[in-house]
Amino acid sequence: MTILDGKKISNDIKNEIKAEVDKMKANGEKVPHLAAVLVGDDGASLTYVGSKVRSCERVGFESTMVRMPHTTSELELLKKIKELNKNDDIDGFIIQLPLPPQIDTQKVLLAVDPSKDVDGFHPENFGKMALDMSTFIPATPFGILELLERYDVDTKGKHTVVIGRSHIVGRPMSILMSRKGWPGNSTVTLTHSNTKNITQITSQADIIISALGVPNFLKAEMVKDDVVIIDVGITRVEDDSHPKGYVITGDVDFENVSKKASFITPVPGGVGPMTIAMLLKNTLLAREQRRNP
Repeated sequence: MTILDGKKISNDIKNEIKAEVDKMKANGEKVPHLAAVLVGDDGASLTYVGSKVRSCERVGFESTMVRMPHTTSELELLKKIKELNKNDDIDGFIIQLPLPPQIDTQKVLLAVDPSKDVDGFHPENFGKMALDMSTFIPATPFGILELLERYDVDTKGKHTVVIGRSHIVGRPMSILMSRKGWPGNSTVTLTHSNTKNITQITSQADIIISALGVPNFLKAEMVKDDVVIIDVGITRVEDDSHPKGYVITGDVDFENVSKKASFITPVPGGVGPMTIAMLLKNTLLAREQRRNP
């Protein structure tokens, strides 16, 4: 059994990006600039955006955090997005989700300039991804592909089962794993909350990508020997025995499933660290595309 170490691979990617940025600086070129818009004071969002800012500093990017109060109106946020779209100094930006209830998330994401949509959420970029055209791939699916590639996991002709159909992970992964190329060329089954006989389906899978958000959902009896497991789930589970009062748990019963797996991602330390690394990579790509349209 091989651990797909997202923490190590994400550090490798950040080092590679830093080397590229150092070359830009040496040549007197403008370095990539990533902005993040945070509406409200959600604790998890603050932590995540703070991590993005620190990662930008590490690789030599410029970064801007735009803080807006929880009471921000949809119109005010759309006005800010318009400003960022027009700001030539900013190569890419993200809108940290979730947004307050008074704001239509879909309308906001549609307002982002697709050429600066480093999250890969805009329908134009999603459509290009579905058509196998060059575009920004959503950061978490992009990170999963990178893990599979760097650990040389064979996907050609394999049966991949995706658990979860979100627009952020599940649905894009089902498209990417079926595309021509590598990682890809697998036969994909997309399962969700209304799927019947899910154990029958997962027990036939060569690769399982779980993005359900249900702690320890995938049990050892639901998988076959030598399965490849990608656990995207990340849930806080209360645990009084732990100093923090909780533990971070994935969708997979790691202790038992890992005994049958050929490759498996841990939680934490698997897919999670890859998301920020690939957001940085998308920002670098955005900078290069703006320089060489």
